[in-house]
Amino acid sequence: MAVQHFNRLAQESSPYLLQHAHNPVHWFAWGEAALAAAKAEDKPILVSIGYAACHWCHVMERESFEQDAVAAIMNEHFINIKIDREERPDLDHIYMDAVQAIAGNGGWPLNVFLTPDARPFYGGTYFPPQKAFNRASWTDVLLSVNDAWQNRRDQLEEQAEKLMSHLQKSNNLAGIKSVINPGESEPVFTKADVVLIAENLLKTADREHGGFGAAPKFPQTFSIRYLLQYAHFFGDNNALAQAELSLKKMMEGGIYDQLGGGFSRYSTDAQWLAPHFEKMLYDNALLISVLCDAYQLTHDPAYAATIRHSIDFLRREMFSAEGGYYAALDADSEGVEGKFYVWDIEEIKRITGEDADAYMAWFNVLPEGNWEGKNILHIRHTVADVAREFSMTDVQLEELIQRNNEKLLEARNVRIRPATDDKILLGWNALLITAFCKAYAALGEKQYKDFAVELHRFILSKFRNKDAGYFHTYKLGHARFPAFLDDHAYFIEACIHLQEITGETHYLQQARKDLEFVLENFDDPDSGLLFFTGKSQQDVILRKLELHDRATPSANAVMLNNLLYLGIVFDKQAWREKAVGMLQGLKSAVIKYPGSFGVWAGSLLNIFIGVEEIVVSGGSEDDYAEVLSAYIPNKVLQSGTSKEDFPLLEGKMPGETVRIYRCRDYQCLAPLDSAAKLLEIIKKEKH
Repeated sequence: MAVQHFNRLAQESSPYLLQHAHNPVHWFAWGEAALAAAKAEDKPILVSIGYAACHWCHVMERESFEQDAVAAIMNEHFINIKIDREERPDLDHIYMDAVQAIAGNGGWPLNVFLTPDARPFYGGTYFPPQKAFNRASWTDVLLSVNDAWQNRRDQLEEQAEKLMSHLQKSNNLAGIKSVINPGESEPVFTKADVVLIAENLLKTADREHGGFGAAPKFPQTFSIRYLLQYAHFFGDNNALAQAELSLKKMMEGGIYDQLGGGFSRYSTDAQWLAPHFEKMLYDNALLISVLCDAYQLTHDPAYAATIRHSIDFLRREMFSAEGGYYAALDADSEGVEGKFYVWDIEEIKRITGEDADAYMAWFNVLPEGNWEGKNILHIRHTVADVAREFSMTDVQLEELIQRNNEKLLEARNVRIRPATDDKILLGWNALLITAFCKAYAALGEKQYKDFAVELHRFILSKFRNKDAGYFHTYKLGHARFPAFLDDHAYFIEACIHLQEITGETHYLQQARKDLEFVLENFDDPDSGLLFFTGKSQQDVILRKLELHDRATPSANAVMLNNLLYLGIVFDKQAWREKAVGMLQGLKSAVIKYPGSFGVWAGSLLNIFIGVEEIVVSGGSEDDYAEVLSAYIPNKVLQSGTSKEDFPLLEGKMPGETVRIYRCRDYQCLAPLDSAAKLLEIIKKEKH
């Protein structure tokens, strides 16, 4: 007799899983119940992975998962599991690698078929309800897989074995050893290395529209950050120009919400006009961070304005009453992608009245629309050019734009809003702490420091795991899933930045404790790198080593920076050697493919230049703020009176006047009495 199942997703907290809770498909969440059912019934597993803000996930749900006839096939022949990729990135990474090996591409929704013991044997991304776009229909895929399982199972088992072998080999980095010969006479990294990284990045740069590569275009903040660092250290105007072009074109494009602030996930075209309208917390945190770098380097007020506007957006639309920040805003509203954000010309004319012509010229509003018959607000001209066209001053045009932006925003706010993915993720919130810290350092506005401190406090109160470490996700009083490497890496980084802006050393003590936990639970002794999952996690078919930057920074690369920084702060030579060894093992890949290893590349550059060990003792808050506001990407910065465990602070008790120490390897120059003198000395030593 057939076992009767039901849709179990109503018991979940993930907004993505809850979106599917009323499907006629008998969905399980990933867990013991689903895996046991597959083994007991000897059925293949269908895993479907997506996330709440995913447009094509919604499309496939409407076309297939909501259809009774399709659900009947799925329910009869498969154990069906829905996974939120943001809740379980570990599973997403494994099965995405499998599908990329099968199909040559990946994306979401990700649909992959597994043996009852969870080994993948076939999969793809979006499948239409009828054969189209050179893709088989979803029903045909289901029937074909079932036929093969019933009649050619040995072939599927063989395919699963081959895929597992591929996944294990691609994950096998035993040749990378974190062992650096202390007797090496040659430097580990050279000027030729850092120059070649910049050259390889610039080879892929779009010199007209900014960014890198062809459409679709993602922000690639790590590549931009490298170019800013490189420009700073070597005075390279080409690198600076490309970094600024990339940021300015995004700020002026449709990927940036010109009314409400905040960036969408990526642009579907090369000009940054038409975004995929979902807004992710991590993108905005990372873009705020790199905009802070750009502002510190150039002091261009446009960057400061975008930082403030983006933070205002996050506080207004993604801040929870409990104190954390939500994961994402959907691309769709009323079932239509971008509907909340786009305009027709008559609506703009009605709202802006006599200002309409100048306002529409500024935002390139067309009678026929500039995207699918509607208008995405974007900027293609300078204020001076548009002001001249309408015989007004720059200030008059800016005032016109501001007052009408407020009118359009008010009108937009009565529309039906996109859904909010209201889970709160540790790693993404940690990235935002760092962004707030950098915004405070760059702009000196105290509220940003307050936001960072408050968010850190929220994380400690909601995400701590009483057994050890942290949880990954939180919603409505309930935290779940052991934290992954990126959660730990980003949170340690956030604690480091919090110490820098507050001078409070307890953040470093916490970072040390968390780093030691990571080394104990995530280390891979064969490669010297760190696994994505902790050693206690038992429900994955392999522990992956994640090295590339994805949409978020490589957790291994961030941990490398944490090891370097805390290795200096606490004088832990083994941590510093491990960090350099991690990077040395990947050096050739980082140099050849810096677009995929941007965070690693930045670390390589900083190690080559050398770390600035800076201590600020005594003086006023303004003295300290002046050091914070400077662009010194290769610094370790400490202040305060505590000497316990902190060799850089030894012998540097504060007095009434400021004393700024510049050190290398704990050897300090005579103290300086102003930040300006420190910066002048550093500037003279540029390479």
